Amino acid sequence: MMALEHNPRQAMAQTITDADAQQWWRRFRARAVLGLVGFAALYGVLAVKLIDATVIAPILPNPAVLAAQRPDFRTMLHAPDRARILDRRGRLLAVSLPGAALYADPTQITHPNRDAARLATVLPMLNRAMLAHRLGLVHERFVYLDRSLTAAQEIAVNRLGIPGVYFQPIWVRHYPQGDLAAHILGGVTPDQRGIAGIEAYFDQRLISAPNRPLRLSIDLRIEAIVHRAVARAMHDYQARGACGIVESMTGRIVAMVSLPDYNANDLHDAPGNTLFDRCISGDYEPGSVMKLMTLPAALQSGLLHYWDRFDTTHPLSVDGFSVTDFEPVHHWLAMPAVLAYSSNIGASRIATILGRKIQRAWLRKMGFFRPSPVQMPGAQPPIWHPKDTWNLLTTMTVSFGNGIAMAPIILVNAVVADVNGGILFRPTLLARRPGAPPRTGVRVMRHHVSVLMRKMMRGVVLSGTGVYARVKGYRVGGKTGTSQVVAADGRYRNHLNNASFMAMFPANHPRYVVYVLVVHPKPTQKMRHFSYGFTTGGYVAAPAVGRIIARIGPMLGIRPLEGSALRAMNARFDMGLRPQVPPGRIGLGPGHPFPSGANRYAYVLAGEKPPRHRDHATALHALQRAAMAIPGQRIAREAPTRTVTSGGMISETSTIN
Repeated sequence: MMALEHNPRQAMAQTITDADAQQWWRRFRARAVLGLVGFAALYGVLAVKLIDATVIAPILPNPAVLAAQRPDFRTMLHAPDRARILDRRGRLLAVSLPGAALYADPTQITHPNRDAARLATVLPMLNRAMLAHRLGLVHERFVYLDRSLTAAQEIAVNRLGIPGVYFQPIWVRHYPQGDLAAHILGGVTPDQRGIAGIEAYFDQRLISAPNRPLRLSIDLRIEAIVHRAVARAMHDYQARGACGIVESMTGRIVAMVSLPDYNANDLHDAPGNTLFDRCISGDYEPGSVMKLMTLPAALQSGLLHYWDRFDTTHPLSVDGFSVTDFEPVHHWLAMPAVLAYSSNIGASRIATILGRKIQRAWLRKMGFFRPSPVQMPGAQPPIWHPKDTWNLLTTMTVSFGNGIAMAPIILVNAVVADVNGGILFRPTLLARRPGAPPRTGVRVMRHHVSVLMRKMMRGVVLSGTGVYARVKGYRVGGKTGTSQVVAADGRYRNHLNNASFMAMFPANHPRYVVYVLVVHPKPTQKMRHFSYGFTTGGYVAAPAVGRIIARIGPMLGIRPLEGSALRAMNARFDMGLRPQVPPGRIGLGPGHPFPSGANRYAYVLAGEKPPRHRDHATALHALQRAAMAIPGQRIAREAPTRTVTSGGMISETSTIN
């Protein structure tokens, strides 16, 4: 065998390496033990400190910090931004509810067109191109996409998970009644500021006291009944529009309806013609309802009496114009008959005896020369002739409601003073505050004159043009109104008119005035069997008023009378259309057509020469009596259960373009 060769250098290297390894291992083990002991000591110290801080002497956190970090699963909402609006019985008309606005940070949007398409799938009411435009505004950090999300829409958008799209908690104004009382309430802008109606007029009040509701004099039940009746009349006669008002004897508005209307929740999308409030912004010629101003002015002046008779045997012609009656009677009529038969000729005779000074003084006092002070923006001033053009013909036409136009609320408020005892109140939409004193107004006529007006208005319904406003068991009084419509050229349009009816009930002790105006009714085939093709106030508006009274009477605590009680009341309150001249008094009539102090207009109209020496003292005294207004008068009682206490609006007059 061959023996293996031995290498001494290799053996030496191997020996050195093993010795070094053993030494390194001893040092490593010593250091490891030292490290373990050190870490054990360190953790021991920490453990002792932890036990001391948590068990032996714990340091408790600030309670306020704990409260802030503790989750709260209750619904915690901030105070709403606007106060609630209620009707007079506390029913909800407007309220602010929590909602969400959708906004985006375009700097975080990488695919505007794609994200806009995704949003449009869950928000179809938004324009896709507009969404893409807003999402692509890379120089903006905040853009609104939608400021009125519903809860379902918020969830749908959230599920899309689009980066850069966020939600902002907001308050959203909600109107639970929809179109009911929409014109009264108005609406708000997207940032919740009042833009129309009560919301605009009381904007600061609603914002400054969000926890104190604003209570209106409106009764939602009555509002709904008036809305239904007025809408029916408008539909039956295919009218352009309509208006209905119920006002108490102290000027508190219980219902006010203007048609067509809109859903208050969709104000910004409502058609333009629905935004116009015909009750406070429309100027309409009142027609023969204006006789309710002519007759009390005559009685208050003292120049004329209810038993006086006036020549209505033939039409009156002045400056090429002719004044006629719709149903001429061709004999002399006393005041009750002038009102019941709605004689334009008789009203003209009365107005010319008074003259323009008394007529203008009366109308000014009753509020016909200024906008209504009702708490609504958009109230329009009436339209009337200036003093220098107020001549004989103007005096005549104004007496029966032509040549002057005003908002229905002005007319209604003036008639309230006619029948409540002679007190003119400022109309109001606010309910009476508990414990508040009775409202005060201005006395504009003697109580006796007011009683006479009630009796004569009762005669209109019993035996005059207002028979279709009769309501079984209720003593209704009223006056019809039919006025032609003025075209753009200043002439009256043939076969086009407005129909209205003014009522008060109960006639012996009035509690409410009800007014319905139907704008441009048409002789429809549906109603031809009833109205015989006529569109007068007696056929169109009076039945609507009758339906309103029949339904709201029981709700307002007014009990109907029956049988002998009703007959006895009618007998006591019926003055007849031909009242007798009281003993010892002299009445006007054939052979004695003018009283002392009559204006020269009366003589000119009769074709006679005015007296050379007119009784100026009597005329001046009559003017003073007619212009009388005594402030501070008040109704004796205003029980809350019996008497209930509007920019950018469009305006419209009776002119047709």
